[in-house]
Amino acid sequence: MPRSLKDPIIQDVFNAQPTITQTTSGTKIPYPFPSPADWRDHWIYFLLVDRFNNPHHPPTPNEYPCAVYQGGSFSGIKQQLPYLKKLGVGALWLSPVLMNPQWFKNYWGGYGTLDFLRIEPRFCDDPVSALQDPTVGDAEFRSLVDEVHAHGMYVILDIVLNHTGDVFNYEGMRDEAPWNDTGEYTIYWRDGQGQAKGEWTDTSNIPNRPGDGVIWPEQLQQNDFFRRRGDGGLRGDFSRMKELVTEYLIPDTTIYPVRNHLIKAYQYLMAKFDLDGYRIDTLQYVEADFARVFGNTMREYALSIGKKNFFTFGEVWQDNDEARIAEFIGRNTEKDEEFIGVDAAIDFPMRKRLVDICKGIAPPKDLADHFDYRLKILRQIVSSHGDASKHYVTFLDNHDLDSRFHNKQFPELTKLALTCLLCMQGIPCIYYGTEQGLDGAGNMREYAREALWGLPDAFNEQEDLYQFIGELSKLRAAVPALRYGRQYFRPCSGDGVNFGHSPYKGGVIAFSRVLNDKEVLILANTNTERNVVVDVVVDKNLHSEGSEWEVLFPLAKQGTFHTRSRSQGVFRTIQVELSPSDFLILG
Repeated sequence: MPRSLKDPIIQDVFNAQPTITQTTSGTKIPYPFPSPADWRDHWIYFLLVDRFNNPHHPPTPNEYPCAVYQGGSFSGIKQQLPYLKKLGVGALWLSPVLMNPQWFKNYWGGYGTLDFLRIEPRFCDDPVSALQDPTVGDAEFRSLVDEVHAHGMYVILDIVLNHTGDVFNYEGMRDEAPWNDTGEYTIYWRDGQGQAKGEWTDTSNIPNRPGDGVIWPEQLQQNDFFRRRGDGGLRGDFSRMKELVTEYLIPDTTIYPVRNHLIKAYQYLMAKFDLDGYRIDTLQYVEADFARVFGNTMREYALSIGKKNFFTFGEVWQDNDEARIAEFIGRNTEKDEEFIGVDAAIDFPMRKRLVDICKGIAPPKDLADHFDYRLKILRQIVSSHGDASKHYVTFLDNHDLDSRFHNKQFPELTKLALTCLLCMQGIPCIYYGTEQGLDGAGNMREYAREALWGLPDAFNEQEDLYQFIGELSKLRAAVPALRYGRQYFRPCSGDGVNFGHSPYKGGVIAFSRVLNDKEVLILANTNTERNVVVDVVVDKNLHSEGSEWEVLFPLAKQGTFHTRSRSQGVFRTIQVELSPSDFLILG
């Protein structure tokens, strides 16, 4: 097991040659597994390893919401790969799988790394053996990745650059400390049982540093590489998770050691486990220039081993500030830098507006207005991959929210929102359990982190939402405009005279995806009580008067609509009637 980035084992992985790998099921796949030509061809399924499935035992008993490890495993994911493939999944985004402090039992989803080179033993079938022999975890995780590839899907791993786990204590023996304006606290490093040692104030003074204590690899075992100022927002710990000083610069040099160590560790993991992409947690908390350097180094290393489109996207949690998001993705032409940033950001601005509109909290006009604002910001961005739809991973739910979108009282609204999600610009991402109608809601994040396999009939392929997502996924795969098309929010009218984006709560969402000479129109009535009849503007250059539109989805609502002229031929429209919570895709 490597403890140092200089270990020959690390170099052996970097020196590995292309080969053919045989999976445990007997399927032969190439190593390295080639990247997809375009990530927009695949929607992403985000699952929490600890909360998805274990074929050997039920979840750990604990009062819901569960705040302790539940026992999800790599083999549990592997068991359900046919279920995921049938759903239409193109890529699995896995929560972090690197080793966390073993003494910490509360659920953090794996975001508190102790060892950047080792797999978390608790995700293995025999955690005790995996803790004693790290090669057990390596083998189980690599087996999972290979089987995902054998099913024609890709693996995106959640990673952390900003912080580590709770690897030391503060003076006064405090797990957490308030922000210190005057300087660094004295710290006491922890052993494998989580005990902070009063004499362990510097790792250089610790003989026989424990493999399940302090921090690994050994290159990170320096006090100066940690902030040590307590909990402090953009420049401090996340509660008990300790922030790295990624901007640390060796005096009189241009060397950033923390950045370099993290880059090498994640290049090693990419090669060793044949990963296809990284989702970067808390990206906005590291320096924008580091984000750009990291994205560039991952991209270049992947190209060097034959992965031509390794995907990086980050968490820049901004509901409104598109300029802030733009600092991390693509290339900002206002900055004199040659590095291209990460490929995409998680689309918090669109998520907030789409959820609020679909739930009747906000008018559809808010979504159209924000899209116009985004276009203005993106004029400053020269992407490494082309148009804006590659810059965003769109979503409705995730593990950092206190509740899920789905509400059993309004199931059609979930279908409406999913239809918009899978048809809008971006790379769609669906949170695990959505297809089974999970609806956790409360005042803490664990409500949205339910152990899926603990439910009766948890992987039911006859479930209504499972089948709905599967059919919608087939349509997206069959219609290129829904993946690559330009996006336009379309003005509507209730009287055929006054047109605009719906300014009222419970209004109609209307947008088009246009690719070459094809236009696909998506319509959704967010009102849960009232029918609407609306005229919707469409592209005059693509549709002559009287041209026919057919219902592409849902197939149960098959029918034909006709284009007609309005306002003395200035523009074309179609007229559509929508029931409460109704939606249509026309083409």
